[in-house]
Amino acid sequence: MTEEGVLSLWVVYDHPIDYPDAYVARLHEVSGAGRQRVTHHVLTADNLTEIRAALAAFGLTRISRSVEDDPVIVETWL
Repeated sequence: MTEEGVLSLWVVYDHPIDYPDAYVARLHEVSGAGRQRVTHHVLTADNLTEIRAALAAFGLTRISRSVEDDPVIVETWL
């Protein structure tokens, strides 16, 4: 459970260095003061379709990656 006033978002990564054989979604939290932290909550899957299905099942909405994002970032879910 997250604190009130904290934005929770899942960032999807394409085979990051710590999970070279998987797609990964990590839960990030942003406070009202703009402080970011990566939580210990992680989802992994063999393919992007599985990650997307898991996040969609939470009722989240997909946001496309920004050109400024690290190349390993696929998308973000809110």
